[in-house]
Amino acid sequence: MIKGFKDFIMRGNVIDLAVAVVIGAAFTAVVNAIVSSIITPLIEVFWKPDDNGVPGIPVPAVWGGTVTFPIGDLISALISFLAVAIVVYFVFVYPMNLWKERQAAKAGVSEDAEEKLPTEQELLIQIRDLLERNASPTGR
Repeated sequence: MIKGFKDFIMRGNVIDLAVAVVIGAAFTAVVNAIVSSIITPLIEVFWKPDDNGVPGIPVPAVWGGTVTFPIGDLISALISFLAVAIVVYFVFVYPMNLWKERQAAKAGVSEDAEEKLPTEQELLIQIRDLLERNASPTGR
């Protein structure tokens, strides 16, 4: 039972899915920051916003006042996303890739094994040569 659980956890699909969920959650923060930092202020250029005192880049609006682009929130979300992505990569992805490489090396599977196989064209040439050799009266 423990071995089955270990095999389940160590499958690449589970780790990849977990990484995708974490990155997706971090990316959600980036998307929310883009919306609140860029899209919402663009809308506020044409409609007078409430004065909520959000710091950012003030831009003159069409209606005569100013609109503030809260770029600080966006930069904070981007830094947060990059930090989460770096931690996930170095704590989960990189060690898992090393583990997979070691397991493949123990099993004797080499990544170069596929490259050493002949190409389809080389195989067809070999087949042609064998057919010619067998069809010739001397048999070489």
